[in-house]
Amino acid sequence: MTAMAIFRSRTWLSRSFSSLSSHPLRVCVVGSGPAGMYTAEKMLKAHQGAEVDIIDRLPTPFGLVRSGVAPDHPETKIVTNQFSRVAQNDRCSFFGKVTLGSSISLSELRNLYDVVVLAYGAESDRALGIPGEDLSGIYSAREFVWWYNGHPDCRNLSPDLKNTDTAVILGQGNVALDVARILLRPTEELATTDIACHALAALEQSSIRFLPLQSLALNQRSCLKSVICCAKRMSYYYRKVYLVGRRGPAQAACTAKELREILGTKKVQIHIKEEDLHKSPEDEEELKNSRIRKRVYELLSKAATTGPSLPSSGQRELHFVFFRKPDSFSESAEYPGHVSGVHLEKTGLKGVGSGKQIAVGSGQFEDIECGMVLKSVGYKSVPVPSLPFDHKNGVVPNAGGRVISDTSGDPELIEQGLYVCGWLKRGPTGIIGTNLHCAEETVASILHDLEHGLIASPSTSTKPGREGLLQLLDDRNVRAVPFSGWEKIDCEERKLGSLKGKPRVKLGSWEDLLKVAM
Repeated sequence: MTAMAIFRSRTWLSRSFSSLSSHPLRVCVVGSGPAGMYTAEKMLKAHQGAEVDIIDRLPTPFGLVRSGVAPDHPETKIVTNQFSRVAQNDRCSFFGKVTLGSSISLSELRNLYDVVVLAYGAESDRALGIPGEDLSGIYSAREFVWWYNGHPDCRNLSPDLKNTDTAVILGQGNVALDVARILLRPTEELATTDIACHALAALEQSSIRFLPLQSLALNQRSCLKSVICCAKRMSYYYRKVYLVGRRGPAQAACTAKELREILGTKKVQIHIKEEDLHKSPEDEEELKNSRIRKRVYELLSKAATTGPSLPSSGQRELHFVFFRKPDSFSESAEYPGHVSGVHLEKTGLKGVGSGKQIAVGSGQFEDIECGMVLKSVGYKSVPVPSLPFDHKNGVVPNAGGRVISDTSGDPELIEQGLYVCGWLKRGPTGIIGTNLHCAEETVASILHDLEHGLIASPSTSTKPGREGLLQLLDDRNVRAVPFSGWEKIDCEERKLGSLKGKPRVKLGSWEDLLKVAM
């Protein structure tokens, strides 16, 4: 979003309505993550006659703040206090466990509300489309993050961390770095966070962070000599995590804050090939135009120069692998159906104009053996019936948040009363705060359309809003979870956490969540 667009959005939001009607402007926001909560907040502030209902398929609000932010980043989750105040507003209601597409259709929502804002984010993953992608042991980073954050949909993911000492993470963005840090960080440090209990237990047994006793092949008949020989063979036995990127360190997609944190992880050796740090004139131009990328490159260069310390028993290693793209996954001969490695093609960079470079294959290949792969190559939004959708870019076609009927971008083809915000609007990019500006733009479009008659005036609208939603859900025997239900969950989790020295113990199954909420 341009600075001018943000300025115009804030100009619209600063206007106050001179007269209030006894007929509210009925607004429904689908999704209670940052995009949805910021939209609700801005709508309530900008229009004193707005009545905002937030629906979410989960019984817990806050979206990726709860299920995506790493457990060792509690400061990032403080924003939930602000979001809670929004949900507690007298003109706002939260309806959890209400799924768009099954509990209620989009066309039904549009018939009930003057304004519908879709902000349900991206709950699927981009596929690589390469051989072997369906082998067991290969997961999306989203699934893994949901698993260690206690999302009920991934409670039973059960990644096998005990029987592999090497993990390959495809991608070098912030999510990839989060996943690598969770795999490598000492569990005694994670134990004081709100990481899911089932994930902590699995990480405590992980062979990626320590060498299990059984690896020494000890049994009652083992002689002392064989034990000593085995121990010597294992003295330089490493547990490794590889972060693989298609391009070079000058194009790394992470932020300096996230990179600095993982480079400082205790008892982890960092490996970066110095030849990967050589810069071309095109790289220099990219770094010149991006302060963030320049700082990331400097941190990587310093880590490469420092180099790893002398090897020690049970050493953990983090390898940054640049200029490689996955070509296929290898299947284990010992465990059919399970991944045993990644076949990588070496890449080079090719300029495509505007100072950008893309990775192109070289025809040269190499392999990394591993027992687990985590794909951090992008989230993907999922369309619902009757919603215009750009499948190529994974977004809803829109103009300033106004949904457009097709992908042509023609602003004349506006879907009246239907808007979009967040990842569904712009793609899976940005940080939590990015959604604030995104919401401001969408709400500014709503206010503009209301003032210019593109949305029916509340005084003439016959749409039932909240009353109609409650009636429809009751007719279908859908028991929504109100915000007070979430507050019960929150209270229970905090109480359980206080017994274990944690901020909370997350209820990790649908059954447990609904038992407390209802």
